[in-house]
Amino acid sequence: MNSPSQAGSSSARSSVIHSIRGCTLAGLGIPKEDLRKKITFPEYIRLAMIEAIQSKDVDAASVAQLYPPEGAEPVEPPELPIVVFVNSKSGGRHGPELKARLQELMGEEQVFDLSAVKPHEFVQYGLGCLEKFASLGDNCAKETRLKLRIVVAGGDGTVGWVLGCLQQLNKQGRLPVPPTGIIPLGTGNDLSRSFGWGGSFPFNWKSAIKRTLDKVAHGPLAFLDSWHVLISMPAGKDLETPYSIKETEEVPLDQELEVDGNLPEKLNCYQGVFYNYFSIGMDAQVAYGFHTLRNEKPYLAQGPISNKVL
Repeated sequence: MNSPSQAGSSSARSSVIHSIRGCTLAGLGIPKEDLRKKITFPEYIRLAMIEAIQSKDVDAASVAQLYPPEGAEPVEPPELPIVVFVNSKSGGRHGPELKARLQELMGEEQVFDLSAVKPHEFVQYGLGCLEKFASLGDNCAKETRLKLRIVVAGGDGTVGWVLGCLQQLNKQGRLPVPPTGIIPLGTGNDLSRSFGWGGSFPFNWKSAIKRTLDKVAHGPLAFLDSWHVLISMPAGKDLETPYSIKETEEVPLDQELEVDGNLPEKLNCYQGVFYNYFSIGMDAQVAYGFHTLRNEKPYLAQGPISNKVL
């Protein structure tokens, strides 16, 4: 088994190799304006969705004010509508720069910083507004909703968070669930690597982003298993949970479960949805330790390579 320093060096080398492999000229062949035209929502839809999200009210947007008046030329839906979620804490210094670059390539309101807009808010209010317009006979909104695809710029945890929120659409019968692509900004990026989106943020990322958006728009679909996890623990201890875990009502333990000692009288229960992997033990402790360190001393976490070494 490698020592921690050897493992860190190996991971860092792997990250560099993936970044270099991403250095291709493919993105240069995609005209910026053509891509923007294909993926940008009409302005009235963008403004309506933002208004609904900010007010947390699907009915906040004035249909009479935002929807093109009767008799006006019909507004054409985008050929390949895309919404992007960016975790600005991921990727060290790249998060804010990436957000600005993405806003150049599409409508500014289609790029959501997860520190400001949570994915469940987008699902409940942003998509809810789009669906309302569609129900009122707005064919542009209807086609945009049907063709919509999501991009997540972040690490495995961020991707799982967004996927978990999108899964609510399936439970609520609000189909289709938008397919999701990934821009790898995290430290491990195992999920991104497994599905061919890359294991690290490429050095020539400004060009690579255009290639990724084009791939999201035209790429084939693949299905991913999800896992429902239930955690029961003795009551009375405050637990700082990630976004993917929510407190729930007490659930009785499996009667066939063998337990050493006496069970506590009261339990706190948490549940969530996970993708790709779920860990307890040493690797979970390492990941949690890094998460805590990054929050306490963000200046130490400057990018995927340095993060791997830490």
